[in-house]
Amino acid sequence: MDRSSALAAGRGGRVDRLARGAERILRLMADPRLGVGLLVVAAAWNAVAAARPNGGALLDAWPYLVLLGVVLLTGLAGVAVRLPAAWREWRRPPPLTGDDLLARQIPLATEPDAALRSGAAAALRAAGYRVIERGQGGRWTAAGVRRGWARFAGLATHLALVLLVLGAAIGSAYATETTFSLLPGDQALLDAARPGFTDAVRLERLDATFGPDGRPSKLDTSVTFLRDGEPQEEQLIQVNAPGSFGGYLVHAWQYGPAARLRITNLAGRPLLDGLVPLDERIDGLAASVAELPSVGQSIGVQLLDDGSNRLEMRLADAGGLIDAATLLPGETRRLGSLDVHHAGLDAYVTFLSRQDPGIALLFAGAALCTLALAVAFWLPRRRATLSVSPGTLRVAVRGERFQPAGGELERILGRLAEAGIGR
Repeated sequence: MDRSSALAAGRGGRVDRLARGAERILRLMADPRLGVGLLVVAAAWNAVAAARPNGGALLDAWPYLVLLGVVLLTGLAGVAVRLPAAWREWRRPPPLTGDDLLARQIPLATEPDAALRSGAAAALRAAGYRVIERGQGGRWTAAGVRRGWARFAGLATHLALVLLVLGAAIGSAYATETTFSLLPGDQALLDAARPGFTDAVRLERLDATFGPDGRPSKLDTSVTFLRDGEPQEEQLIQVNAPGSFGGYLVHAWQYGPAARLRITNLAGRPLLDGLVPLDERIDGLAASVAELPSVGQSIGVQLLDDGSNRLEMRLADAGGLIDAATLLPGETRRLGSLDVHHAGLDAYVTFLSRQDPGIALLFAGAALCTLALAVAFWLPRRRATLSVSPGTLRVAVRGERFQPAGGELERILGRLAEAGIGR
C-alpha cells in the first residue's frame, strides 16, 4: 500500500468512527426514557417557577433555555431515528415474526403453485394491503401492510408533545402582560416603553347595557390602535372577542366609574378639570385619590351611592385631613380653600395587553397532536403475512395494542375464500 492509499484509508477510518459516534449519540438522544425524564424536569421547573414570587427569574435563566433546547433535540432525534424504519416498513413491509400474532392455518388440497401464490397475494392486495412477495415454492411469503403511513402519526404525537411543552414554556418565560386603565380619549402603549416601540391603543367609547338583575348584558369597547402616533385600525372589543394588533391580544379586562371633576382655587384658577377614574376600593366602594401638586394637597374621591352618583370628597395635605363634603352631580362645594364641582360620572376601562411568543408553537402542537391521535385511533395500521408450508397456508395478522386484530383476520380469510383458497 502506497502512502496516498494509507492516508485515504486513515481518513476513511476516522469518518467511519465519527459516523458511528454520531449514530450512538443520536440513538441516546432518541431514548424514550431520556425524553420523558427531560419533560418531567421541565414540568417541575415550571411548577417551581409558578409557585415562587420571583419565579420569572428561573424561567429567564440560561440553564432553562438549555433544558428547552435539549427537549427539542430529543424529540427531533426520536423522529429521526424511527422515521426511516417506518418508511421502510411502509414501502417494503417485512414478514411478521414473534409470538404475539393472531394466526390461522388453511389446509391446501394441492401443493402451492404459482397460480395459488399469485391468487393469495392478489387477495391480500384486494384487502387493502401493500404486498411484497419473497421466495418461491415452499419458502414463499407475502408480507403486507395496510395504512402503513398511519405509523407516522405515532411519531407526530411525540413531536406534538414537544411542541406543546416548548410553547407553554416559552410563553411562561417570555410572555409579557400589561394592564392599564384608560378614560375616553386617552391612549397608552401596549407594552412597557422601550426604544422604537410605538404600538398603542386609544379608548374611544364604552357601550354598556344592563339587565333587570343589574348584570351587564353588553360591554362593547371601541378602540383605535396606533403606530408611530398614527391611527392604524379601529376594533370593537367584546367580552369573549379581544382585539389584536402587532402580535398583542388586548382584552377589556374590567370597567368602572370615573368622576368628572373641576377643582379651582379661590381665584378661579383650575387645578384639576377632567375625569378621575375610581379604580381603587376603599371600604368596598369605588374610590381614588387625585393629587394637586400645585397646592401640595390631595383629594380623595369615593362613590357612596351608584344610584344617585353621590360622591364623598376629602381634602388632605401632609398634616392630615383638611375638609370633607358630599356632592351630587351638578353641585359645587367649598373644601378648605378650594371649590369642587361634581360634573357627573363617566366610565374608565382597564385593559389587559398580552404578547405570547410561544402561542404559535402551542397551537401547532395541539393541532398536530389532535390530528395524529385521530389517525392513530381511527385509521390504525394493520400488518399481515401469508406463508406456505407443506399442505397449509398460514395467515398471520398483527394489529395495534388498543384494537384487537380478530376482525381483520376474518376479513382476510374472507378475501382468500373469494379467491378460491381455503374453501
